[in-house]
Amino acid sequence: MLEVSGLSAWYGAAQALFDVSLRVGQGELVVLEGLNGAGKSTLLQSIIGLGPHVSGSVLFQGQSLATLPAHARARLGLGFVPEDRRLFIDLTVRENLLVAARLPASQAHGVTAGSTDQQMEQVFALFPALKPMLKRRALEMSGGEQQMLSMARTLMTSPTMLLLDEPCEGIAPVLVEAIVDALLQLKQQGMAMLIAEQNALLAAHADRVITLVAGQTGAHLTP
Repeated sequence: MLEVSGLSAWYGAAQALFDVSLRVGQGELVVLEGLNGAGKSTLLQSIIGLGPHVSGSVLFQGQSLATLPAHARARLGLGFVPEDRRLFIDLTVRENLLVAARLPASQAHGVTAGSTDQQMEQVFALFPALKPMLKRRALEMSGGEQQMLSMARTLMTSPTMLLLDEPCEGIAPVLVEAIVDALLQLKQQGMAMLIAEQNALLAAHADRVITLVAGQTGAHLTP
């Protein structure tokens, strides 16, 4: 589904990634591990088309992403959940979700309020804690609640694959469990995911764990 080959990335003259190659198949959960500064965020940003200058090949469902901006990659079905969440903090939970709402291409004609509401119900099935917060502003939520909203908002774009940057970082353990459970439900539903994460709970359920060291791929492990 996703094939990265010989990917290198630079911030100005500083090289951050060196000849990185990996693949993620349909329905696979692949975890990226590595110390801070190893290049995990840079790799995800390079795949989605944000940030560094890159060379190499990124194919998504057989199509090259080389010339496509980030919004075009998202329209192809790549969903990105950044580490900083990038929520509209003055908007409510419902408003944040509606801003992102986009039906799959197969349902794009004749969009109705009901179909958008159905998408929201599917999101609430994964993150039930969000449903009672529909009128709460993102600014008034905890870090873990904001992370769930960020993930839910990305799911409202109807992705076929998710890129997630440290979804469990700095979050209360009870909410980490809720996030991990939601990700595993998505895996069961066939969602492909590439996740930069240190939490061992996710690595234990991964199809592969890839370690980045100083911008280079190390071991590819199968738990």
